[in-house]
Amino acid sequence: MIDLKVPRDKYLFREGDAPDSMYIVKSGALAVTKSKGSSEVVLTEIGPGSVVGEMALFDMKPRSANVRALRDSEVVSLPYQNLQAQMANLPLWVHAIMKTLSENLREANKKIRLLENAALDQERFPPHVLNKLLSIFNFIGAQYGTKEGSVTLVPQFRLRNFTIQVFQEATNKMTSLLQALQSLGYVKVEDLGEGKQKISNLDPQFLFAFVDWYNDWLFKPERDRPAPVEPQEVKALAALAHFAKKIEPDARGFRKVNLGDVQNDSMKELGDMVKVEEVNPLVDKKLVSEKIMMDGAIFVHVDLNLIGPLSRYWKLIWDLKKILR
Repeated sequence: MIDLKVPRDKYLFREGDAPDSMYIVKSGALAVTKSKGSSEVVLTEIGPGSVVGEMALFDMKPRSANVRALRDSEVVSLPYQNLQAQMANLPLWVHAIMKTLSENLREANKKIRLLENAALDQERFPPHVLNKLLSIFNFIGAQYGTKEGSVTLVPQFRLRNFTIQVFQEATNKMTSLLQALQSLGYVKVEDLGEGKQKISNLDPQFLFAFVDWYNDWLFKPERDRPAPVEPQEVKALAALAHFAKKIEPDARGFRKVNLGDVQNDSMKELGDMVKVEEVNPLVDKKLVSEKIMMDGAIFVHVDLNLIGPLSRYWKLIWDLKKILR
């Protein structure tokens, strides 16, 4: 037996790895996950006293899932070679029963996985669920959280209890959402040990505004609902907002943006070129004015109060959709 430390977010093993040991969890917590595109889906969480990696003891098939530490953990490694040497002394019928049980369990897991994959092919975070989870997060922070300057600290266990008991949503979905928001810079989750976390809403004002806007957009009659801003259009909209900030508004509050400047300077200032023609869909959707030819240049008038928030809202939607798929 060998004691191993598994730091938070490190993998004990990954799906497809060649097996050599089974493990008993001594402390901490591990997540058993399946890869789904560029993300992972949590199948279950295991804690002290649980065993993982035991199925390959008999058939030595590659690992069927990932096992990742949710926080700093410690496991006891039991090499198959040593276990098989001890098992050689057991009666043959015991070997047969244990092997049959292992095969049946693996076969059952395959069938369960097929059902899970069928479920995962459906959208795991449809828009109304995503907005509901964000609303829960905002509500708990506003009602029960504390302020640290512009940051809101959201109580972990209150968030968990309301998610499950009041709103009847899965905690693993809230966990996935918080991880996604953390990767995008809206949330910070710090592990304090013993299962405790410090959860910070870094931009509560924006997330509140987003939920209100998205709820309004989702539940408008379809005939009245503005068309979605597609990912490539979000890039152009954000670029227009960026350059519009440098321009003084006219008496009506509009800013005249030179599309040539956007095309010439967007790579340098934003890291991605936005061509003049990429603004066309925004004109069609009436998010900016028709193009205006003046002094050999092409301009559009934009309302920064409209396109500024809108570009951030749609960017958040598409970023979350990509991460949470």
